Amino acid sequence: MNNDDLASLLFPHVHLTLEELEEKYPPRDLPEGAKATRFPPSPTGFMHLGNLFTAFVDILAARSSGGLCFLRIEDTDKKREVEDGVSAIINGFAAFGLSFQEGVTGFGTEKGLYAPYTQSERAEVYQAMAKRLVQNGQAYPCFCSEEELSAMRDEQERAGAQVKGYFGPWAKCRELTYEEIEQKVNAGQSWVLRLRSGGDENKRIVLDDLIKGKIEMPENTMDVVLLKADGIPTYHFAHACDDHFMRVTTVIRGDEWLASVSVHIALFKACGFKLPKYAHVAPVMKEDAGGKRKLSKRKDPEAAVSYFAKEGYPAESVLDYLMTLINSNFEDWRRANPRADRFEFPFSFKKMSQSGALFDLVKLCDVSKNVISLMTADEVYSGASEWAREYDPELYNILTADPGFAKAVFSIERGGDKPRKDIAKWSEVRDYAAYLYDALYTPNIALPENINPDGAAAILKAYLDAYDASDDKDTWFQKIKDLCGPLGYTPNVKEYKQSPEKFKGHIGDVSSVIRIAATSRRNTPDLHAIMALLGKDRVRERINAALSCLTANN
Repeated sequence: MNNDDLASLLFPHVHLTLEELEEKYPPRDLPEGAKATRFPPSPTGFMHLGNLFTAFVDILAARSSGGLCFLRIEDTDKKREVEDGVSAIINGFAAFGLSFQEGVTGFGTEKGLYAPYTQSERAEVYQAMAKRLVQNGQAYPCFCSEEELSAMRDEQERAGAQVKGYFGPWAKCRELTYEEIEQKVNAGQSWVLRLRSGGDENKRIVLDDLIKGKIEMPENTMDVVLLKADGIPTYHFAHACDDHFMRVTTVIRGDEWLASVSVHIALFKACGFKLPKYAHVAPVMKEDAGGKRKLSKRKDPEAAVSYFAKEGYPAESVLDYLMTLINSNFEDWRRANPRADRFEFPFSFKKMSQSGALFDLVKLCDVSKNVISLMTADEVYSGASEWAREYDPELYNILTADPGFAKAVFSIERGGDKPRKDIAKWSEVRDYAAYLYDALYTPNIALPENINPDGAAAILKAYLDAYDASDDKDTWFQKIKDLCGPLGYTPNVKEYKQSPEKFKGHIGDVSSVIRIAATSRRNTPDLHAIMALLGKDRVRERINAALSCLTANN
């Protein structure tokens, strides 16, 4: 068979050559060792945590090596595509402050020299390479109908075939003559283009995966489909063409693609392309019934990236937490470098889990508390109010009615070597600040077990007599110490622990009663600062209300 004639028969409209493509998409001018990576989502409208995780690895690998990462949209599966799904992807990454140096930047917009970055706009590339494979005798048209393919699979089942698919003796269109093909094409019969596999089932290939190490697998023997009947490429063929002509050095993807590696190696070999390095990322896992399973978008709300925005986790918190899943030594690095840019961290594929990191919401909250504790009051105000604008309008109105007061609230015990870690996400701000806003405040005089109402009332009466809103913190605290003795308490906690039978309690108990009366909380930041914000009138009003409650109950 004359393969050139066959190529002209199948692709009469295609004139672009491999050589022209190589010239159009030249090798990248990158520093030695720099990685060119890509993140290639489908515009399905759903941003999964696994997408964010893998994309983050792509960006880290590129940036840590002095390379680049680009965004490619893989939209050849039109059945799953949603309207303007591209914007959902772009906005999803923007919300986390992640960006790509090249690729799609919005609906119908892109940047970079290797355009277009949307697969549905790259038909000429796939058609040209398909024609080249036919010319080289490495691809052929297959006219088998769905019914014929189904019958073939049934026959393989009955025969107990260990390997099932379109290959070897089962590849009935593989040996069609040119005349037979020409007749079918001229008759308007539908066809797909298949790879003429040269694989040997008795031979094995070894892949040196950057995460999983050496992986051994049989050679591909399947005559896989390259172009579907409508001319749209399969994922396998499109990714091989795109990764080559976009000059990707390192393919980072989920390890569900490991089963396809032998096919991809065969395609790169058939096309004459240099094989990129592969890094197969294990899925993010979750504990369930004593075992581990993949995060599920049906079962787990946190599987959707939108969950973190609704809950009010700052983007920085989510990224720092993902860093702990990506590289096990990030936590130690972050402890030593609390304010450093996370991209200064020395990322390594070798430190990634081979079996899947475990997602833990409790750990995320711990990480987020650390992140928020290092923010300025202005940053906390900005983050909380922006979240509240969309998810808690009442809180938004309260915070923005007096920004100066709100920032003063967030300033309490912020900064210094040991900042408080009271807030893990913006949705907790309402409860955190409720006692400082009359519109949110609910009195609750729940006393410690060791203090009765009479004792608490005595403390509050004595405190009101001594209270002076103009006192500085040292003077204020000394007055509380001075209250202790006459009321039967000791200002010395150590003394109380040595001889508890001699006292009703210690200064901590006295302070707790005052704190509860003024805030209805047992645990708050600095009480002196809180009272200064509340102001003299509100402090006296609340303490008097607490006194009335205590005495009324007796």
